[in-house]
Amino acid sequence: MIIAIDGFSSTGKSSVARELAKHFNITHIDSGAMYRAITLYGIRNFYDPISKTINTKQLIQNLNQIILKFEYNPNTSTNEIFIGEENVEKEIRTHIVSQNVSVIAQLPEVRNYLVKQQQMLGKTGDVIMDGRDIGTVVFPNATFKFFITASEQERVNRRYLEISPTNLTREQIKENLRQRDKHDVEREDSPLKKADDAILIDNSSLNKQQTIDLIIDYIEKNNSF
Repeated sequence: MIIAIDGFSSTGKSSVARELAKHFNITHIDSGAMYRAITLYGIRNFYDPISKTINTKQLIQNLNQIILKFEYNPNTSTNEIFIGEENVEKEIRTHIVSQNVSVIAQLPEVRNYLVKQQQMLGKTGDVIMDGRDIGTVVFPNATFKFFITASEQERVNRRYLEISPTNLTREQIKENLRQRDKHDVEREDSPLKKADDAILIDNSSLNKQQTIDLIIDYIEKNNSF
């Protein structure tokens, strides 16, 4: 069984997915973490500090050298992402990664590389996976599909709290979110959009637990377990 959760950045979809995985005792895969890890690798190895961009040609040529894996951390009760043997769960959440991830995520070569890995992970057992194209591209036949959105201001506030303490202003965070949205929605290869059969959840006025309860209620009423 596969549960797909898509949506815009800073809507809380990853933290919601983690708690749902615990509730239903299934594996959680954060597909966004995979794109962030690829971006982090690019920053570390192919970043030009003058243009402040990643050399995408070199990154694409070296995709097969990037070994990604998830390992369960009993202290946090979550799957955390590794590049090789290095846990990069914290490093992928930095602002410089956030600034570059949408550009890297729209590269067809990167998307094809990671979609194949994500589909393989879905064959290992019951999985809940969150991202931007899970219900439309990665698992179009998922058992359940949800699409989470929230108001821009609420998303800015959540992102600000997530990365605090920070020197960034809310206006800078807002601009970053707008740019990421633009890249995600307008990219040619598997753009961010709601699957026709996905359940839409606007959690602008809902906290994390209320969002979780809403999804649990829907799944349990439809006799998934």
